[in-house]
Amino acid sequence: MPEDIHLAIAGATGAVGIEMLKCLEQRDFPVRKLTLLASSRSAGKTLPFRGKEITVEELTHDSFAGVDVALFSAGGSISAEFGPAAAGAGAVVIDNSSAFRMDPDVPLVVPEINPEAAATRPRNIIANPNCTTIVTLMGLYPLHRAFGLKSIIASSYQAVSGSGAQGIVELEQQVKALAEGREAERKVYPHQIAFNVIPHVDAFQESAYTKEELKMRNEGRKILGIDDLKVTCTCVRVPVYRSHSVSMTAAFEKPVSIESAREAYDGYPGVRLVDDPGEALYPTPLDTTGKDDCLVGRIRLDGVLPNALALWVVGDQVRKGAALNAVQIAELL
Repeated sequence: MPEDIHLAIAGATGAVGIEMLKCLEQRDFPVRKLTLLASSRSAGKTLPFRGKEITVEELTHDSFAGVDVALFSAGGSISAEFGPAAAGAGAVVIDNSSAFRMDPDVPLVVPEINPEAAATRPRNIIANPNCTTIVTLMGLYPLHRAFGLKSIIASSYQAVSGSGAQGIVELEQQVKALAEGREAERKVYPHQIAFNVIPHVDAFQESAYTKEELKMRNEGRKILGIDDLKVTCTCVRVPVYRSHSVSMTAAFEKPVSIESAREAYDGYPGVRLVDDPGEALYPTPLDTTGKDDCLVGRIRLDGVLPNALALWVVGDQVRKGAALNAVQIAELL
């Protein structure tokens, strides 16, 4: 991989694509040439990068000649169609969708957890995990290293921006309508999201779990290399703009204490403890929005399972849960 690379972003005008640009600039990523790609509707727009305006081009199968690294954030169907074309043209594809995550020939990577996986990529594609999975595992991995993870029981509290810009718009419009005494219209969600929570993220499966809930189990097993990891998850949409929160009980192979758990986080990159309940210090979505680190708090011994802890993890799902993680993978290369 050359030191100064030709990098492309497919889906550059979306929220994650724009966040990728911010991460690349803030982390001084060695970009020699930047190609921004999107649908024909967005072609011709410009986006700022390092003091210049870069014109967005239409994404086609021929967009990747000479590209060294291609970051994809344009949805699973787009990745499935154009990702192999980019890889075939010689680019290492880092894909943010679910299209390739469970492909055995595609590594699923969180750089703070399994960076070595990025070295072997038969299809020249690396997958970014689901945002909720990333936030959860960032909070759990330091504990897993110390005590050996056996099971997770989790509930997620997921921001409306996880549904894209339209999720934010619907929340804002509903709040305004209700304040004015009008009916809240529903287009994005099956129920009113304003002043409400909805235990339904992604499509329900035959098991009565949603796809989002099963991602935590399936992706967690692949990333951690624990084929029999037991996971029960309930994913909930909440009226928060940005950053996902996860409440979980994690059971371990070895005995664990609050003190030893705290020590496991000492110096670990990408995770920070905010845990002093007596002073009302614990992570909230506003604390992580626009920030790189995932925050961990409310650590306590579980009252049901042996060798188990209850804890609360919060992370910006647009940044660490998507854009930043992709850029960090590119840095590994």
